[in-house]
Amino acid sequence: MANANSPKSSTPLGQGVPPRVRFCPSPTGNPHVGLVRTALFNWAFARHNEGTLVFRIEDTDAARDSEESYNQLLDSMRWLGFDWDEGPEIGGPHAPYRQSQRMDIYKDVAQKLLDAGHAYHCYCSTEELDARREAARAAGKPSGYDGHCRDLTDEQKAAYVAEGRTSIVRFRMPDEAITFTDLVRGEITYLPENVPDYGIVRANGAPLYTLVNPVDDALMEITHVLRGEDLLSSTPRQIALYKALIELGVAKETPAFGHLPYVMGEGNKKLSKRDPESSLNLYRERGFLPEGLLNYLSLLGWSLAADRDIFSIDEMVAAFDVTDVNPNPARFDLKKCEAINADHIRLLDVKDFTERCAPWLRAPFAPWAPEDFDEAKWQAIAPHAQSRMKVLSEITDNVDFLFLPEPAVDEASWTKAMKKGSDALLRTAREKLDAADWSSPESLKEAVLAAGEEHGLKLGKAQAPVRVAVTGRTVGLPLFESLQILGKEKTLARVDSALERLAA
Repeated sequence: MANANSPKSSTPLGQGVPPRVRFCPSPTGNPHVGLVRTALFNWAFARHNEGTLVFRIEDTDAARDSEESYNQLLDSMRWLGFDWDEGPEIGGPHAPYRQSQRMDIYKDVAQKLLDAGHAYHCYCSTEELDARREAARAAGKPSGYDGHCRDLTDEQKAAYVAEGRTSIVRFRMPDEAITFTDLVRGEITYLPENVPDYGIVRANGAPLYTLVNPVDDALMEITHVLRGEDLLSSTPRQIALYKALIELGVAKETPAFGHLPYVMGEGNKKLSKRDPESSLNLYRERGFLPEGLLNYLSLLGWSLAADRDIFSIDEMVAAFDVTDVNPNPARFDLKKCEAINADHIRLLDVKDFTERCAPWLRAPFAPWAPEDFDEAKWQAIAPHAQSRMKVLSEITDNVDFLFLPEPAVDEASWTKAMKKGSDALLRTAREKLDAADWSSPESLKEAVLAAGEEHGLKLGKAQAPVRVAVTGRTVGLPLFESLQILGKEKTLARVDSALERLAA
């Protein structure tokens, strides 16, 4: 493969042509963030150019595909806020949009390719292929398929059949270089010796991805194929197949291709489905906002501006141009993802924030009994929680002290905060809190500050035992606002309980 630094074009199919792009995942396992990034770029490209997004399900692998994963895909697309113009639950002029329902189409196209001489039956056994590949490598030659069955006579074919051999169908690649302009990477050339004939139909008659994907793109009139870098090597094969499909009247034109950069994980290795941090479900369960997650994923290869990381999806759509995508691999940084999500949490209005936290305030996440949940206290504490959270799931631990009969004491926090003399400090703090004005958090702060001064402690040291006594933890929401919302009676009772424990 040769790659020249030539200019990239975002509209190689002509100005003014509304693009048709597709997102075509396989329903295998949980959706992963690399898949979401691909969906995002396709969706943004379609919306920016007032084009069409086709959502297609590539479910021809019966051994790995499942209806559960299919339903997860649809649910994930809805959660992320993606809409599609053609596809499952919507239909469209090119239905059906599940490959498992299109097998007759692939069978017909494969036969047309055979009849026109663009494809042929290959009877080579796996052992024969492996032996010839090894010999080619030993001789320093390309080790791809060597064209052994390209020009078999009818007699040779009959002899193989008589032996009981089965055959796959291979596409006949042209003996010439294939050059195309990648929307992300510029002009790329593949030499013929690096792109041998390839299989398009298995011996059992099942069509392969190498056939069904471009055939669907052709019949659905896809104009731009935006996909992962791992599929770049298949592009010259598809371009040659498109040429044949155009000749047969199956395709109208060859789409433009854009190959998106790898998303890298730990150790600068490609993030795979097996990596824990790749699972979309993980981010949903932890309480990432769709807009926060998508904002971060958009930065894996693209940017709105050099000095701006936080933006809305609408702003991304307004600015998105696939030719601005950086071809270099992008590293997934969980801490930055969390930071960007935290910014989006702070951008919510309080009402929206409280509604989005709702799943984490009830079973199975909430450790308190449903009847102990106090809506008024939740509404009062919510603004203080919103500015301190990275993900929504953190809300449970942050507010549990309000709704549990007793605080869930973290033993490490207790040991850290309850130093020698903490009992005396707590007794002084209790006296001053009892006498304080509970209508003002500032008055409660002054009470604890005064208690600390009597024991030679600054506010930070003085409030630590109070916080652990009341909330069970050394860190949390603003202490004095929390005490006010919890109320005088419960606060003093918890200080008393802490004093009893210290005495014991």
